[in-house]
Amino acid sequence: MSGQETAKSKDVEDHGALATRLRERRRELGLTLKAVADSAGLSVGFISQIERGIAVPSLSSLVSVSRVLDVNVGDFLTSQPQPDENEARSRQPGRPVFAVSESSVTYERVSSSFPGHILRSVIIREPPGYRSEPIAHEGEEMMFVLDGTITIEIDGERTILGTGDSVHFPSTRVHSSWNHTDKPATILWAGTMDVFCEEPATPFHKEKNQKAE
Repeated sequence: MSGQETAKSKDVEDHGALATRLRERRRELGLTLKAVADSAGLSVGFISQIERGIAVPSLSSLVSVSRVLDVNVGDFLTSQPQPDENEARSRQPGRPVFAVSESSVTYERVSSSFPGHILRSVIIREPPGYRSEPIAHEGEEMMFVLDGTITIEIDGERTILGTGDSVHFPSTRVHSSWNHTDKPATILWAGTMDVFCEEPATPFHKEKNQKAE
């Protein structure tokens, strides 16, 4: 088994608790897979894969699903990415680093937190072969490749970005990224989506004619 396959196998194994929690919560609310997918900006197939423990969502996708199901996204992170609210600067040795359910993709928070702030930023480290799921959500975002090469797909159009390249787009367009190489990639991401769940969320309300699957 290759290193990539081994990492993927571990992701799937560690994802079991997350999958069970999200599936049980959806059924508790009486929501269909389609209702969750539509509200989260994801595909029905991907929501099904998460619930069966065969796919690990990216941070933005997990935030979207968690908001629909009104659960705390922090329960699925390896650590809490909360900065010192009294410190505007961040220094590499002390920055919070976290992952989704022991995923091989890690996030290093570089943005601060203060009343009225709208920007969030993380350094994303993607292993070779990692591919995020297509998603659309509110806001806008920018990605700057610090090291490596990745493929960005926006509304079906693919672009290869190398070290020093960037892309800036409305998050309402369906987008995903893919480390198509055999080397790790490091990306600086900045956007307006509340990926740290610092703002009160409005839970999704079940539609009367939908039954849980």
